[in-house]
Amino acid sequence: MAKQSLWVSIFGALIATSSYGQYAGDVFRYSEINQNGTARFQSLGGNHAALGGDASSIFGNPAGLGFYNRSEVSISPGLNSISNKASYIDNSVSSAKTKGNLAQASLVISSQPGFQRKWKRSSLGISFSRQQSFQDVYNYSGFDNRSSYLDNVVQNVNRSGTSTAQLDADFESDPSNGGPLAYSVPAAYYQMYLINPGTAAGPTYSALDQNSAVDQYGTYVGRGANTQWTVAYAGNYNDKLYVGGNVGFSRIRYEYERTFEDQFVDSPELISIRQREALTVTGNGVNLSLGVIYKFNPMLQVGGVLTTPTWSAIKETFSQGVDAAFVDGLVTGPEGDLITPPYTSLNVAPNDFEYSIVSPFRGSAGITAFLQDKGFITGTLEYVGYSGMNVRTNYLDDAGNTAFRNDTKTEIQDTYRNVVNVRVGGEYRVSAFRGRLGFGYLADPYLNNDGLNRQKLLFSAGVGVRKNRFFADLSGTLMIYKSAYTPYFLNNAQDYSSVEISNKPVNVVLSVGTFF
Repeated sequence: MAKQSLWVSIFGALIATSSYGQYAGDVFRYSEINQNGTARFQSLGGNHAALGGDASSIFGNPAGLGFYNRSEVSISPGLNSISNKASYIDNSVSSAKTKGNLAQASLVISSQPGFQRKWKRSSLGISFSRQQSFQDVYNYSGFDNRSSYLDNVVQNVNRSGTSTAQLDADFESDPSNGGPLAYSVPAAYYQMYLINPGTAAGPTYSALDQNSAVDQYGTYVGRGANTQWTVAYAGNYNDKLYVGGNVGFSRIRYEYERTFEDQFVDSPELISIRQREALTVTGNGVNLSLGVIYKFNPMLQVGGVLTTPTWSAIKETFSQGVDAAFVDGLVTGPEGDLITPPYTSLNVAPNDFEYSIVSPFRGSAGITAFLQDKGFITGTLEYVGYSGMNVRTNYLDDAGNTAFRNDTKTEIQDTYRNVVNVRVGGEYRVSAFRGRLGFGYLADPYLNNDGLNRQKLLFSAGVGVRKNRFFADLSGTLMIYKSAYTPYFLNNAQDYSSVEISNKPVNVVLSVGTFF
């Protein structure tokens, strides 16, 4: 359709001339891994590098499969509880959400030991695991006497110099042809009389209400996960050297719904304007890992694993809409008289986009010290090369594709840095009982934190029972970190505010399995 072609061309022009922060943030979102694995490994702080004999080795350090001397099947249901507090313009709002999930399900098939050979045994592992959770929720509100979202729309349309003819062309009013439907946010605001042109041709535009203070309200609900099927194989050389590799097939499913509403205080024209948006994302990717563990003696072993970037193909659909309520149901028309507004709610045409991402290269090294038969202490240093992330597309024309790739890469390198994370954990054993503690420090990956430290702290604990034929483990992880969101931007940073979010999610996992 002509309107679809128009929207694609507008989108391409915006991409070619605007910031790529959105897609730099997207590739980071799909690349950050905080905590995964069975209950045992999660309670140990997420340590994978120098431990084996657990289903988490399949997608952690595959060399750990070489420790198996019998086959195993396990499953790990989980419960994720979100607890957030959002602060916005001197006001705080708490939000909570709880949802169940499947942390992992695995099968390990171990060969019979070869007592007369240097290669003692080998193991094949297959697992489904939840690598990331996108479950999130927060709400915020505040009184703002400096600006409203409407000011952002006016600023953007004036900067672009869009004519009234173009705003009319970016609108379909015929219901039989899919209307009423806007093909840009300014076109929706223009058709609803929320922005008014200074001349018949257009610029400079002004807001319907430029002076009233507003009570602002925002909501966000995120859903989905990054899951992975992994196939791994490992061998054990002389009960000293353990070597393994894997291939992972990831699946990204993410969606969010966001609203932002201005309720105007004592406005002669407006009661409220609500901006709403939604994003749906699906993607598939592949990665490889190679790991080793070396046992110096029964008391000490070291290990390391290298994981390639995940190469993923992404499809997304982004949609927006605007709702407005007017005082007495009337608005000032183009002739200066009060009229009934033609629209009080309009949708913006959904935008489909396809691109590919390259997640960071990862490398981990760790050490485990055993306390005879009483347990062990383990630690891991984890390198994540966030500055090496990349994004590209073939969805636009040649010039647009090149601009998208180059400018997004620049945005990534200007925003993110490589980090080294630290994880430590320990296990204490009494007969069949296991008690575990863990801690993780995930460094702030942002080059410029704007006064907000985005480091993440993980505190984990767990218990377990291991018998001859079965095992059961329970873990709980508390993660503490801060994040931020800015509803809109203006030329003067003093005229708008950001939401600071204190996040304290709790993840509980129960792993049960049997040996055969």
